Amino acid sequence: MSAPGGAVEAVVDEGLHFEALFHRHYNRVAIAIVRVVHDPARAEEIAVEAFWRLWKNPRAARESYVAAWLYRTALRLALDELRKQTRRIRRESQGDERQPPPSPEEAHAAEQERERVRLVLASLDARQAELLLLRSNDLSYAEVARAMDINPSSVGTLISRAQQAFRREYVTRYGEPGNER
Repeated sequence: MSAPGGAVEAVVDEGLHFEALFHRHYNRVAIAIVRVVHDPARAEEIAVEAFWRLWKNPRAARESYVAAWLYRTALRLALDELRKQTRRIRRESQGDERQPPPSPEEAHAAEQERERVRLVLASLDARQAELLLLRSNDLSYAEVARAMDINPSSVGTLISRAQQAFRREYVTRYGEPGNER
């Protein structure tokens, strides 16, 4: 077979490989992102952006590394989006001193708690936030280590430190969990 035909076959094989990766990982990646940004439509856009970056970076598509790379990229994009939302909310609320009306419903309390968690995550060091998000999406320590490019034996300690930092920031901002200010 001639070289140009071989090149075409390689591109076709690469496209089929990428399509299989997309179908295998898209739903989990999108679900992980929606947990951060809390907007399913925006989460889908961010997931597509993560896959687009994978397509543009063929070195990241190594089979043993691709899932970790995808999650790390997707969660970084989600954290960036979360920070943008936080800045926008802060900008919009600077001129408005009114508090939203309190709701007696438990659903409202749960939503408020999720928002607190998002804000605390957005204020943490990016590495700590990534560790917490990767682990909260049921990735094993080995997968977290690959995604973060860290020593697997350090993952537990780093996650523990990230959890401590999260707790300190949460208590500083909102007091002990369960105690309303």
